[in-house]
Amino acid sequence: MNIFEKKHRVILEEIDEYNHVNNVVYVQWIQDVADAHWKQLIADVPKPDYVWFVVRHEIDYKGQAKLEDEVTITTWIGKTEGVKSVRHVEIKRDKQVLVKSETTFCLLDAKTQKPRRITKEVTNLLLPKNKQ
Repeated sequence: MNIFEKKHRVILEEIDEYNHVNNVVYVQWIQDVADAHWKQLIADVPKPDYVWFVVRHEIDYKGQAKLEDEVTITTWIGKTEGVKSVRHVEIKRDKQVLVKSETTFCLLDAKTQKPRRITKEVTNLLLPKNKQ
């Protein structure tokens, strides 16, 4: 499994009126870690002629992060076929899972913005060789 991970310390601007991280912030973190992971995966690839668009988010909130908590945001790619790929994210404080999510992305042609079949080249970027 190709796992990407980053650490984050919760700041005041991410806290809501209930003194914990706002749900919208978790969605932003999910998007940010997906973007950072994708940029790492394509670091050696010339500008691709395709883009990813979110078609579905499924998020389970299991705990709450508070101001100054350090969280670990981990992501990996799951089922990838046709025009869609599922990305998993877990957000933890120490060993406690706070958030689990699955986001379904659709691959689009960068110019036409129409769905485009995921090629072997893209699959090779997303998934380890032994999982294909």
